Amino acid sequence: MKYLIDLLSLEKIDSEKMYAVYDKWPEIAKESFYSDVKECNYTDINHIVFAGMGGSGAIGSIFSAILSKTNIHVSVIKGYVLPKTVDKNTLVITTSISGNTDETLSILDAAKKLNCKILACSSGGKMQEYCKENKIEYREIPSIHSPRASFTSFLYSMLKILNPIIPVALDDVNESIMELKKLQEKIGSNNLTIDNPALELANAISGIPLIYYPEGLESVAIRFKTSLQENSKMHVITEDIIESSHNGMVAWEKKSNVMPILIEGQDDHIKTKERWQILKEYFKLNEIDFKEVHSIQGNILSKIINLIYLLDYTTIYNAVLLNVDPSPVKSIDFIKNKLKSNSF
Repeated sequence: MKYLIDLLSLEKIDSEKMYAVYDKWPEIAKESFYSDVKECNYTDINHIVFAGMGGSGAIGSIFSAILSKTNIHVSVIKGYVLPKTVDKNTLVITTSISGNTDETLSILDAAKKLNCKILACSSGGKMQEYCKENKIEYREIPSIHSPRASFTSFLYSMLKILNPIIPVALDDVNESIMELKKLQEKIGSNNLTIDNPALELANAISGIPLIYYPEGLESVAIRFKTSLQENSKMHVITEDIIESSHNGMVAWEKKSNVMPILIEGQDDHIKTKERWQILKEYFKLNEIDFKEVHSIQGNILSKIINLIYLLDYTTIYNAVLLNVDPSPVKSIDFIKNKLKSNSF
């Protein structure tokens, strides 16, 4: 059996043992959803605003995908400004895993001044203090290792918290956790062979990855991009497959070190599937190497979380193969230390 890396190298390069947390993602997901965290009881909501940055922002994008076929209008805010459509029937959900994200704290403060409903989620920090002082609905969720590694802790806790508003079938949640467990057996640190699909993809990535995605899986592509940026410390591009067919494809007429990665959904629109075939034909005719990643069958939650698990673990392996410690994010720390917070 061919081994691409060994456990000793993984432990040495991944100095803060991020991989060990990812090995426990299925367990963390189950414990988080079945925890005693209190559900919220808001009613008469027709607009939900999810505010958050980085990994916290990805959670909002996933809920947006889950709600895409409902009558609830969803806005995902990654910045400082609330939509002007916020009113008494709007629920503003601010998520900051650290509890100290400047942009999200600004949104929380702005929401307090409006006649809207608010729910805040963090592991503590300034957000928790502000909510206690101002009697704002708040839920504390444990942070595990780092904001990006805490993804399942926050997502599955929020699935329970928001269940009265965003009812996801219990069977769908349980299916998603079961699929995580099945995937863990294939991609976890217990299997460091070429048969590990996350490790195989990690080994294939070169140059600047360009991630193509279909409608409904944008959150997966963005999460993959940000995890590659944080863990592997590389530049990454994302493009919607349909939109790119009208502009971005022209860039392939010039040789570059960009590598296409195609994230394909089992239930993509028939015209999107046609576009995937045309794109792959073009790449083959022009001898452009590309990789494909396919979603599993199942409900939208299972598809998204399964893809994120596979691709997040890919970024850890890719970092290790590049001899890069995935945990430190010195440039982000530099910006945060220089940033003069205007919040509160």
